[in-house]
Amino acid sequence: MPNVKFEDLLRKELQDLYDAERQIVEALPRMIEAASQEDLVNAFQEHLQQTKEQVKRLDRVFEAIGEQPSAETCQGMQGLLKESEKLISEMEKSPVLDAGLIAAAQKVEHYEISGYGTARTMAQMLGQEDAAELLDTTLAEEKETDENLTEIAESIMTGDTLEGDDLEEEELEEEEEEA
Repeated sequence: MPNVKFEDLLRKELQDLYDAERQIVEALPRMIEAASQEDLVNAFQEHLQQTKEQVKRLDRVFEAIGEQPSAETCQGMQGLLKESEKLISEMEKSPVLDAGLIAAAQKVEHYEISGYGTARTMAQMLGQEDAAELLDTTLAEEKETDENLTEIAESIMTGDTLEGDDLEEEELEEEEEEA
């Protein structure tokens, strides 16, 4: 067995994350198309753009540790994304499917939170502060996305979805009541 170093393990973690992010970029358009609730569609669209930026950030992480960006197939992400594909194929567009898509997306987010947290800590422990800072930025984004998805799921499940004019109308009513 070859002599393996912690740096090798960090590189493997980054390769896993790199492939995972690229798989997510491919999967999100299908999830956007399947979603029926406007807030969820918008959240998925925003996360698609964010994920593309996270891939670019991983390029910078590899550069910071003196490596060329590369991917190693992330089988964990493949399995998680297959779950969302199965939901899409089995359910019609509806709030129920939306809730299922959010559940599937949050499993993906939790996988990413774990992966980025681990990679960030490894980078810190190895003195790779630039890489750790970049990874921490993505970790914070993943946590924020998870919180957003929770809020959307709660609004779907309770039927309290307010969009556009309805939200403005409710805010005006609240202001009148306070006056």
